[in-house]
Amino acid sequence: MKFYIVDVFAENRYEGNQLAVFTPEEPLTERLMQQIAREVNYSETTFIMPEKRADGGYEVRIFSPAAELPFAGHPTLGTAAVIERLLEPGSSSLILHLQVGPIRVERIQEQWWMEQNQPMLGTILSDRKQAASVLQLKEEDLVSDLPVQLVSTGLPSVILPLVSLEAVSRCLVDHHQFKLFLEQQVQANIVAFARTGPGSEDTFRVRCFINEPGFLEDPATGSANGNLAGYLVEHQYFGNSELINYSVQQGVEMGRPSRLAVQAGKSEGRFTIRVGGKVVPVASGEWLL
Repeated sequence: MKFYIVDVFAENRYEGNQLAVFTPEEPLTERLMQQIAREVNYSETTFIMPEKRADGGYEVRIFSPAAELPFAGHPTLGTAAVIERLLEPGSSSLILHLQVGPIRVERIQEQWWMEQNQPMLGTILSDRKQAASVLQLKEEDLVSDLPVQLVSTGLPSVILPLVSLEAVSRCLVDHHQFKLFLEQQVQANIVAFARTGPGSEDTFRVRCFINEPGFLEDPATGSANGNLAGYLVEHQYFGNSELINYSVQQGVEMGRPSRLAVQAGKSEGRFTIRVGGKVVPVASGEWLL
């Protein structure tokens, strides 16, 4: 079957987050898709099911090397770009049917955008010290007047607000502490962020550490930045604006710089969370079955 490699949330090739997209002509077993994702060993791999759905859109399944995922941001945008390129040339709007439900993806000039589901604002963690220790930080590295909180638009994150870019750069996973945190607190990835400060075209620096074997860092995470957007709106980080626009740097510390654009707001009790970025094609080939 054919496969394609793209870099998502990338300004240039070999930046952003890698994604492998497969286009099988016949249905594959779940076991085989998992084996292929493990072989590719990117943070996620997607499979576009052979037939377009009668009600519109394409069924897409997302796998990490360890498990199938109900939702993830960069695979959603990257897969939409491949569908547009191969199956619906020139289309500026597509629907991807994921386990969390239908997600509409739009292309506006060079950027692909998705609107994420309504965020679930979950537990505020009282043990801030334990949360900080997962990334070998101290409690004083956390912003004192913002909570450490679980948020999910489909894939949950614990949001960790940090006082400075210097604190963001010091983040380093303590595997033992992360394991304890997952067992004692909550099963979720951890998102650390701070303002970039004056002189930067980006508003935030973000790092995301994945709660799967190895506790690897992700260079660009659409779902986690959607969670962060819901958190920022809920806690009125930018005041009471109904719609804010900002940009995010991620992956800098990994040598895969990424840029994500975010629109977020809340009106009449309903959130708007849109995450966008560029998708750069890298390679295509044939996978042997």
